[in-house]
Amino acid sequence: MRPALAALLAALALIPRPVAAQQDFAAPATAPEPSLLDPGTLAAPPTLTPAAPPAPPSLPERLTEVPGTWDLSRDGTNRRCVMTLRSEVGEAGQRISFPAGCRRALPIVGGVAGWLFSDRGVRLVDRNVRPILEFVRRPDQRSLVAKTEGGETYSLVPLDIAAMRPAASAAPDIAGIETAPAPSAFQTAPAVPAELQRSPTATATAAPGPAPGVYALDRFQERDTCRITLDGSGGGVHVVPGCHDGGLEVFDPVRWRYANGRMTLTAKRGHTIDLVPTDDGRWRREPEVGTTFVLRRVD
Repeated sequence: MRPALAALLAALALIPRPVAAQQDFAAPATAPEPSLLDPGTLAAPPTLTPAAPPAPPSLPERLTEVPGTWDLSRDGTNRRCVMTLRSEVGEAGQRISFPAGCRRALPIVGGVAGWLFSDRGVRLVDRNVRPILEFVRRPDQRSLVAKTEGGETYSLVPLDIAAMRPAASAAPDIAGIETAPAPSAFQTAPAVPAELQRSPTATATAAPGPAPGVYALDRFQERDTCRITLDGSGGGVHVVPGCHDGGLEVFDPVRWRYANGRMTLTAKRGHTIDLVPTDDGRWRREPEVGTTFVLRRVD
């Protein structure tokens, strides 16, 4: 019987078992890995913050972009002069003109007879083309600075120059550039005490926007040199008659708006300046260069 039993057991082993029975003895199945094609498993793309629009060009890159009006000031004082750098060639470089009062405000300009453009900077030269003030670019790329051997520092800020105008890049040569009236001394503004300064990254929620009304322009130790009216809802700007600030009159602001914690004034020719709030409710120019410029509401 034993050989017969062994033969029977061998025959049974050759019979295929049902699938269900095989699965009873299979190892527990692991959960499938998520498919890369499953939309639910894809990571959400990072949210991109839109980049701020680039600031319009304000400093010249070539000779043909220099002509126009500039604000020259001695840092740390209220001494300033709005001058015109012309396109015509004179006896000492390119021609330059400025009011007679500039010699009283800034005696150093008494010997200036012309200007030159070199290394993306501007030189004010005497009749023998020797440099009197050699201006180079500041790191903020919004103004030029020069230092004398005596330690005095001067700022040269573009108000309305060929580089700011849309057609500047297409100018074929310097003879075809027209000089424009000087825009605002607005474009100039120097140091304000640290306790009045506010971070330039302040947002619109950090401080209320400027209220419509009449604002006075203060400069360094001079107060109420000019007044402007801001219309409601970021509208028009009007210079009040009797303004005694030549720079502001030439800048000729026509519109204003408030966004991201900054008030922006736009000139008739299209260039702009930004102002940020101070802790006492005034508005100062940002960045700060040249003579102090602050707006305060008076009505």
